[in-house]
Amino acid sequence: MTLEMVQLAHSVLWFAHPTLQLAVVGVMWRRKMHRSFPVFFTYILFEVVVFAFVFPAYRLGNYRQYFYSYWIGTIISLAIGFKVIHEVFLDVFRPFHTLKDLGTLMFKWAALVMLLVAGVVAAASSAASDSPLVESVLTVQRCVRVIQVGLVMFLLVFSRYLGVSRRQQSFGIALGFGSFAAVELFLVALYLSGHVGEMTVSITNMAAYNASIVMWLVYMSLRKQVRESTSTLLLSQRWEQSLADLQAPVAADSLIPMFEGMVNRALTRNPLSLETLPASNPEAPESRAAAASGQSGPPKS
Repeated sequence: MTLEMVQLAHSVLWFAHPTLQLAVVGVMWRRKMHRSFPVFFTYILFEVVVFAFVFPAYRLGNYRQYFYSYWIGTIISLAIGFKVIHEVFLDVFRPFHTLKDLGTLMFKWAALVMLLVAGVVAAASSAASDSPLVESVLTVQRCVRVIQVGLVMFLLVFSRYLGVSRRQQSFGIALGFGSFAAVELFLVALYLSGHVGEMTVSITNMAAYNASIVMWLVYMSLRKQVRESTSTLLLSQRWEQSLADLQAPVAADSLIPMFEGMVNRALTRNPLSLETLPASNPEAPESRAAAASGQSGPPKS
């Protein structure tokens, strides 16, 4: 394949990005799915805006505009993409509020760790290497890709325990991100080991991203799936209850109301009610009163 053909394929694959993304935006807007997945909708729109700045700069040879547009767009795209993972996570754990809160806390810690790692990489970059900003962004990008792959693997394994259908839109969003992330990480490993060239990595990466956009388009076109209700959800419900008990432990003096309830239930089940006790007693109140007053018979009228 000649260099001109390679460059043409590169341009066609790159130009296909906004075309397919606008199709996804149109389907989501028509089906009002932008209300269910607002962060994902924002991510798709932002990618179209980035293309409007980066592609003309690349074609015109304006390296300075291309460099800053590309890397600033990549930083913002990574931030929104990480938030999309959180949005998918919240949709999957929607019925399990305690698990959802735990996942939100874990995502906050993951974001903090990635920022710290990026700062360390930027500070440790030598002057002879590439820009510290570029190296830190690449580090964060790989961390986000690993999380995206992990999310897909998690859904593939635990989807039936959570009642998530594999035709569900949130599953399709995660599958698109995860498949593209897996291809990108594999290409990075091949490139760093010297097995493939830069142009091969770029073209393959663009083709994989286009495939992910097509996957999103197909999932957004599907009818909204109802969450499955199976016996396997009992396991997730036990996890939910266990975490809820850890967050709100039973107080030590809460045994008293429990025993009071047991006594009340025992009394209500007893056939001898309190009203019948005096009638069944051989010494009626009148007899006891007469004995106390020294009378052996009933009181005289």
